[in-house]
Parts: sequence; C-alpha cells; structure tokens
Amino acid sequence: MERWVGRVALVTGASEGIGAAVVRDLVCRGMKVVGCARNVDKIQKLSDELKNEKGSLTAIRCDLSKEEDIVNMFKTIKSNESLRGVDVCINNAGLAHNAPILSGQTQEWREMLDVNVMAVTICTRESFQSMKERNIDDGHIIFISSMSGYRIANEAFTHFYAVTKHSVRAIVESTRQELRELKSHIRVTGISPGNVDTDFAVKMMKDKTKGNNDYRYMDAKDISSAVIYTLQAPSHVEINDVLMRPTEQIT
Repeated sequence: MERWVGRVALVTGASEGIGAAVVRDLVCRGMKVVGCARNVDKIQKLSDELKNEKGSLTAIRCDLSKEEDIVNMFKTIKSNESLRGVDVCINNAGLAHNAPILSGQTQEWREMLDVNVMAVTICTRESFQSMKERNIDDGHIIFISSMSGYRIANEAFTHFYAVTKHSVRAIVESTRQELRELKSHIRVTGISPGNVDTDFAVKMMKDKTKGNNDYRYMDAKDISSAVIYTLQAPSHVEINDVLMRPTEQIT
C-alpha cells in the first residue's frame, strides 16, 4: 500500500457499514480519503476519530440519487488544494427495498436504479475524467456489489435488487473493456459479498427481526480487507472479480 500513501480515494456511502470500514482502513494506511453520504455528520465524527492517523478524511454531503450533487462533489474535490482529484474510486453506496417484480412499487425500483446503477456509472465516469485530466494512469475503480449480481435467490423481495446488481456486474466488465481500448492502466475490480453484519437487511425489510440467520455473517472489515488486497496487487495484476460468502451461507 506504500504507493497509495498521500493519494486520494473517494468512498461513497461512507457513513456506516462497509463504507466506514473501508474509510478507516484507507486513512490508517495513509490515504487522503473523501467520504460522501447524505448523513455527513457520521462521516465527520469518523474523521474526528481518525485525526491522529497517517492519512485524512474529508466529509462531503452528497445525495447520490442526484447527478447535480455528484458533479458538484467532484468539483469540490478538484478545487481543494490538498486533493485536486480522485486516484481511487470506491463505489460502495447501495440500497435495497422489499419490492418484488410482480408487486413492487415503481418509486422504490427507481430509487434502487438511481443509487445502485446510475450513481455508480456517473461516479465511475467522473472519476475517470478526473484521472485523465491529471494524467493519472495507475488509478483504481472498485465496485462493492453483491452476490445478487451472480445468482437470483428464491426470495422475491431480493429480485429487483438483483436486477441492479447484475447491472453493476455489467458496468464492471464494460469499464474494464473501455479502459483497455484506451490503453489505460487504470484497474477495475468488482467485490461481491454475501451476507455481511450491517443494517442493510434491516433497512431493506424495515424490520429488525428480518435478515438474521443462525450462522456467522461476515464483518464489514472483511470486505474492507478485500479492498486493500486488490489495491496492493502488483501493477501488472488486475483483480477483476472477488466473490465472498460467509462459510456457512448456502447461496
């Protein structure tokens, strides 16, 4: 990770869960991290906790469902003298609703598409443009996706969420191919976890009793460890797909 010391990483959905774990690991390893979310107070609190670490954390409020917010965030990063641009983009933010194909609410489908697909694509584009204008050819774009991008579970409440995560899988490979056509050495990685011990399922089901199984879930720091693993790979190695499950998870 030495080559990343002092360089800039953007982490979306940085206020809690996997995003906060990734932020912590990157700051402790000396990166200048920009963390964005709608709840910027949580990121600022994390920034205060990490103030004595090797790197730094800058909190930016951003509603990822709004393109204007995303574009303005990148402008803010560019105008900051200590940042100037993005070298690593970690597309972590995502959401899910209990909205099956046959009975779901259109607005909930749109919200999932806006955050899980459109925001991911816009952040990827803006990160690449930031790297390109500064002649950064060794950057990295990482997508925190889901095992739902690789299989369709038999629970109907996960089905439209799976639609969005299959889209992310396509974005990962499309981005890789476009960068290769440009003869760029910017690398692309998709990390797809199974069940992780966060509030994700609780928010999806709007029920604190849902989403619990009788086996140990992965921790957010387990996913963050995969991020670190891909970032520290040799420059000639591109780790494109990482699939992770709790050992006892069935699908």
